[in-house]
Amino acid sequence: MLVSTVQLMDAEGAAPVVAIDIGGTKIESAVFAGQGMLLGRHRGRTEGADADELFATLCGIVDATLSDHRAANGADPAAIGVGCGGPMAPAGVTVSPLNIPVWREFPLRARLQDRYGLPCAVDNDAKALALGEGRFGAARGERNYVAMVVSTGVGGGLVVDGDMLDGASGNAGHIGHVVVVPDGRRCACGSRGCLEAEASGTAIAAITDRPPADADSATRRRTGTLVGRAVASLVVACDLRLACVGGSVALGYGADFFEAANAALARVATIGYARGARIVPVGLGADGPLVGAACVALRHLVL
Repeated sequence: MLVSTVQLMDAEGAAPVVAIDIGGTKIESAVFAGQGMLLGRHRGRTEGADADELFATLCGIVDATLSDHRAANGADPAAIGVGCGGPMAPAGVTVSPLNIPVWREFPLRARLQDRYGLPCAVDNDAKALALGEGRFGAARGERNYVAMVVSTGVGGGLVVDGDMLDGASGNAGHIGHVVVVPDGRRCACGSRGCLEAEASGTAIAAITDRPPADADSATRRRTGTLVGRAVASLVVACDLRLACVGGSVALGYGADFFEAANAALARVATIGYARGARIVPVGLGADGPLVGAACVALRHLVL
């Protein structure tokens, strides 16, 4: 497990909250403190033979974070905020992450509340990232943007006119299931050619038969091109000016990815009001998912 303390921007006096990020390959937790610190950061692999075993893995990571916090502060945080892969039921009552097959309609929020006796809020991890980027990162001051995670899977969160869009079931902005290659690879959602099926870390490994981090320049540029193509659809449909993109694939591929993504965006989104839209790296870097998870609690709970 990784343990670290990272200085961040001030959280405007918000009460400390446990922040949890649950992805297809790793789980992280930390306490996001009111003075703008990530404290007691711990990480582990997303492992478990069944739903309960994976939940036990999660609790081991959170327990370590809480132990650090109690030792330093002598008290528990005020709440828990979770960013988790989707889809999920409204308000995150149950989660069914496509990249975590052992969790189907898993009552994550209630299980965490019962375990720790703290109020808990759960939302899609990419929506969480969008909240964090809007409050502390590359989208600070922006009223219309999308934030994306391109990692093991692909997700997104939409902010329009200053408001996070939830949608009927809470899954609005799930850009990973925009089709970018008609009749392309079969996606875990059941469709073909989704961005997640073509440009996620899982897809890249399957296509290239090598770890995503070992991808050549052509693969990195193809991934960026497909992300730019998907972003163009949202830019035109929702009248956006900015896309903030994070995740291990996007950030790891660097200039190859972002140059190709912006070129595709400019090539596809040609209607007048969409011209000049940009795709940029997230401002919070690798800390974005945890900061976003904390923002889920700050958004949904009275602290």
